[in-house]
This record gives sequence, structure tokens and C-alpha cells, in this order.
Amino acid sequence: MKLQVINSPFNEEQVKLLNELLPKLTIEQKIWLNGYLSAPQETLEALVEDALPAVEPITKTMTILYGSQTGNSQGLAEKYASALKAQNVDVTISSLGKFKATNLKKITNLLLIVSTHGEGDPPDQAIQFYEFLHSKRAPKLEHLHYSVLALGDSSYEFFCKTGKDFDEQFAKLGAKRIVPRTDCDVDYDDAAAQWFLAVEKEFLQLTTAVTATQTKENQGLGDSTYSRKNPFYAEVLENINLNGRGSNKETRHLELSIEGANFHFEPGDSIGIQPENDEQLVSALLTALEFNPETEVTVLDEAITIKQALQKKLEITVLSKPLLEKVSAYTKHPEFLKLLEEPNAWKDYAEGRDLLDVVEDFAPFTWSAQQFVEMLRKIPARLYSIASSQKANSEEVHLTISKVSYETNGRQRLGVCSGSISERIQPGDTLPIYVHKNPNFRLPENEDTPIIMIGAGTGVAPYRAFLEEREELGIEGKAWLIFGDQHFVTDFLYQTDWQRWLASGTLSQMHVAFSRDTEKKVYVQHKLQEHAASFYEWLQQGAVIYVCGDKKSMAADVDATIHQIIEQQGQKTPEEAKSFVKELKQQKRYQRDVY
Repeated sequence: MKLQVINSPFNEEQVKLLNELLPKLTIEQKIWLNGYLSAPQETLEALVEDALPAVEPITKTMTILYGSQTGNSQGLAEKYASALKAQNVDVTISSLGKFKATNLKKITNLLLIVSTHGEGDPPDQAIQFYEFLHSKRAPKLEHLHYSVLALGDSSYEFFCKTGKDFDEQFAKLGAKRIVPRTDCDVDYDDAAAQWFLAVEKEFLQLTTAVTATQTKENQGLGDSTYSRKNPFYAEVLENINLNGRGSNKETRHLELSIEGANFHFEPGDSIGIQPENDEQLVSALLTALEFNPETEVTVLDEAITIKQALQKKLEITVLSKPLLEKVSAYTKHPEFLKLLEEPNAWKDYAEGRDLLDVVEDFAPFTWSAQQFVEMLRKIPARLYSIASSQKANSEEVHLTISKVSYETNGRQRLGVCSGSISERIQPGDTLPIYVHKNPNFRLPENEDTPIIMIGAGTGVAPYRAFLEEREELGIEGKAWLIFGDQHFVTDFLYQTDWQRWLASGTLSQMHVAFSRDTEKKVYVQHKLQEHAASFYEWLQQGAVIYVCGDKKSMAADVDATIHQIIEQQGQKTPEEAKSFVKELKQQKRYQRDVY
């Protein structure tokens, strides 16, 4: 039936609207509308008045993901998305290749339409999502309602295997099925249509209570109960060497699960790791001390074996003057006493050495096991800049850690934390961690403010967090990265990340300095000087400068270069340049995270 304008009490616009509405009404809706319009005028007005407060905005949402090798899954996904939109459902549709897997935590309803490729393999575009969902990084999904439509070919042994795998894994992660999975053969139209009708019926009966409850729970989360004294044991998800073969360095990219920690952090913050001493070093020290590893001592009001104390509680790798002065009470060795008598002699000896060297070089000593441990301080936590955005990776935190390794006095030495992470920590292991806030290294509140990020080696870690955060927020303001390391081929940390952000506009420009690729060593400060005019122009536009890395060399050289550029480009005296830089710091436009 189509309403005509001729002899109609409706104008053309009203006729158009009615003709759009009427074909979409069910029989029940038409009957109800007929009765409604037949009511007396007073009743109509009362009904409208009573009905108005009950009108609420549609809050049902659905995400439809597809994994397609030949296009069948995509075609069905688009068809079903249109059908749901026609029923006032807010639908998001995406291929598995473009959907960020970590966003599963943000959605409540999901339809997955996926084919199986070859002998049971996921389609190419679905491989990364498939691997993520089946990894230890996959989040708990108790909040999620889902259903899977699996496409396949029964002539293959592993018929619809990809869809079956997804369905089982979602259930294992706590998600609830809207309707059971349907497995479709090559002639899939009827089976797929029946699946969608069942989904449609069940889904439209669901209330938004689950979503509202979940949102309320997320918003009501308080601060984490974990701290430096009570660390969270985070599972290691990934531990990857970022340097290429032949590099002089070993830089580890560490991904940790923080699910359940209730951590809250921002780009610029750090993670503290409470490390343990190397078991082999502890054994060698106990042998040199001639102590029984099972001897009981009291450390921090806790009775434990001396082996446990030296491995898990006390610092044994750093020599300080106060420690050496305590040691002197237990020896009369003339050479040891000279270390404290002669100016700076103790510094020369302590450089690169540890307690094992002291015990081996200056025995005998008169201490007992308890006296020995009472001289030592607790192992301090190691802080590492966070290299990821919590907005982009809500249940993970990423770190960039350079392995400390050197040889002194004929013995190979490793950093307490970095050595353990590079040589002993594997995916599945746990690390005790906590969040260390750094309010003095923050992205500007105004997202239009230009930022200049300067760093070498692991000093780029917070900038990866900065740009991941800006990408997640859709910010494409002016952002300039100046990065340095030894060799382009082996030491270009996170190269693909920077290139992706350059292509998307999240990062507007980048300059690199690889110091060992040319006869004359080129560092980040040289790149800064090379682009002095642009640097000063950005400052005039209100840019914020960030410097992260080694305090004594890189950061000091960069600071001197910044002063020089301001003198030269701003035609200022050295005193005026110092005043200018001081003002930048006061305005939080010159922020440093140096160590």
C-alpha cells in the first residue's frame, strides 16, 4: 500500500515520511497504530503525555567482525549490519585485520563471521587477531555477548576449524553466547540466514542492563592496592630483543600483563621492578664467605636462610663508601684500609666491582653471617619508563630495557635487573612491579601544542607511549622526534612504529642520528643543531621540549646545544639564553627524564 497525495489531508513531506515508515511496520505494529489513532482526542493526548517520559534513546550496540579470504564473510557482515541498523542498533563493522584486538575489552556485543582457509588456517587478515586471542595476552571477556558464524568447505578435513576455534576460545575467556555457533558449507545462504534470525531474536530481547552494569563497575574502580612495598606480580607476555644480529647492544622489549592490578598510569610514568640477584653470583659469594647457604639470618624482621636473603632481599652488586667503611670493622688487611685512607682510591676500586671482589681480594674477615647481612641495604627497585599507552593497551604495560653487560677484573658482570630480564626471564614468568608516577614528564594539556621529543637508545621509550596515546585520541598535531643510536641497520628501535605514525600524521617529522655509521660520530645534538632554525621556530610557536636518556653525556650535550640555538637564532646573550631556558622550565615547556 502506498499513500497518494491526491485528496490526502497530508502535505508532500508528510506523505513521503509515511511512505517510508509504513512498509517497515509489522502486522502487530500496524494493528496497534490503527487502534491508537482511532482513540478519542482526549485519550490520544493523555496517551502521548504518559508516553513521553518513557521515551529513551536507543542504547543497543553491536560490533560485527569478519575474516574473509574471498569476500563471502564480508558480504554477510555488511548485509547483517544494514539489517540491524534498520532496527535502530548502533553497529560497528570491521575486518579482523583492522580491528585492534585490545578493544575487545570495550565492546559488549559481538558477531564474528569468519571463514577457514586451506587446511584449517585462519584467513590472512584474521591471523594476528587469532594469535592474540589464543595467547596469554588475551583479556577476560565476562562482559561480552557473542555469536560465531563459521564458513567452510566440508571437502576439507578441518571443516570450519577457524570459526570453531574462535567460538571455543571466546567461551574459555568467559564470554557468553547469544546463540550457538552455526557451521556453513559452501552453499551457506540458508544456514547463515537462520543463524542471523536467531541472533536477531535473542539480541533484541537483551536489555542494556549488562552494559550499564559493566560501565558502572569500570568507573567505580578505585586506586590500586599494589605499591613498592606490595608489588603486583605481572606475567611476562613478550620478551623480545629489539636489536638486530651483530649489534653491540641488547635492548629488550618487555610486555607485561597487568590484568587485575587496577593500575592507573599516564605516558611519562615509570614501572618499578623489584629484582633478584643472580643465583650463580650468590652461590659464588657464599662459597667465598664460607657460609652454609642454609644458615638462618634475620633480615627486615624476617627469619630466612642467608641464601634467600642474598638472592631476594639484599644488594650485593654495588660498592659504596658507607658499605666499605662498615666492612673495615671486620678486617685488618692493609690494602683494604688504604682504599679508605687515600683520596678517591675507593672509587677507583669500586668501579664495576661487587661484594664478591671484596671478599676474594681482602680475605679473611671476622664477621658472622648475621653481621654480614646487617651491613647490606635492601635491593633497590629499578625504574623503567613506560613505553605504551594505557588507553591503547588497558591490560598491558610495555617497557624498553637495555642489557647492562661488562667485564671487570677478569669476570663478566650483568645488571641485576637487565641481566635477569635478558638471560633468565621468559614469557610465562612473573615480575614484581608497581607504578611510579612522574608528574614532571607529561604531554601538554592542550593537544594542539607542538612537541619536540629528543632521546637516544632506550630514551625513546616514553615517546612511544606519547605517540600511542595521541594515536588513540586521534591527535595529529605537530610532533617531532629526534632519535639516536649506534647503527641504522641493527639499532633503529621501534622503526616500524615511527614509520607508521609518520604515515598516519600522528608523528609529523623525525630525524635520526646513528653515531657509528659514519667516520665522524653524529649524535642527537648534532641533528638538533642542523635543524636549529626549525627548532627555534617551534619554540616560538609554544612547543614543549622533552629530553630522555643518559644524564651525564646525552642530556648534558643536548642542553648545551639548546642554549646555543637560543643564543644564535634568538640573537640573545648567554645570560639571556639561560634566562629563556629557565623560563621554559618554569612553564613546563622543557621537561627532562634523565638518569
